[in-house]
Amino acid sequence: MTHWRKQQQQDQFFRRAKDEGYRARSAYKLLQIQNKFHIIKRGDVVVDLGAAPGSWSQAVKKLVGHQGRIIALDIQAMEPIPGVLCLQGDMTMPEIQAQIIEASGGQVNIVLSDAAPSTTGIKLRDHVLSIELGYAALAVAKCLLRPGGNLVIKVFNGEDLPALIHEVKLAFHPVKLHKPEASRKESWEQFIVAQGYKGGSGVRN
Repeated sequence: MTHWRKQQQQDQFFRRAKDEGYRARSAYKLLQIQNKFHIIKRGDVVVDLGAAPGSWSQAVKKLVGHQGRIIALDIQAMEPIPGVLCLQGDMTMPEIQAQIIEASGGQVNIVLSDAAPSTTGIKLRDHVLSIELGYAALAVAKCLLRPGGNLVIKVFNGEDLPALIHEVKLAFHPVKLHKPEASRKESWEQFIVAQGYKGGSGVRN
């Protein structure tokens, strides 16, 4: 057995995901963000970007209940999830953004982005690509969110992160940077948790 596989089997969140039917341990990152910030309510309309393999959408489905709606998007094909509309495409493409807008039927309450680039092992490159995805998620959120809506973006830490946080703060208040317990200690991922969308006003905090 490889060292990585042994670590995975010993990981409490990996084991819980298997026991509780989640497709990946990342579900607990979102659930821990939810427990701290209370960003998702029953009946919310949620867009889940970078959704594959679908664990965040599975967690969201339990949070929003039968009255909520979830649109999950990923560049890869996803196995269907009951009660979730799954789309395939690149969220940075205008035609894909138009599909999300059409599928949502109007403004949404939450935009989530667990999107990450295909990592190269070159830390600076991976960071830059992650920040680009962060800006793309912010752009989608500005198109979709109703005033007061919330946004969560996964990012890789690095020198360009403060500039992205600044842009998020122009459109949301409050904005926090958070690393949930379920993120591995060695991981350099963090989550921008942005609440209270200002509705495109661009008013500075």
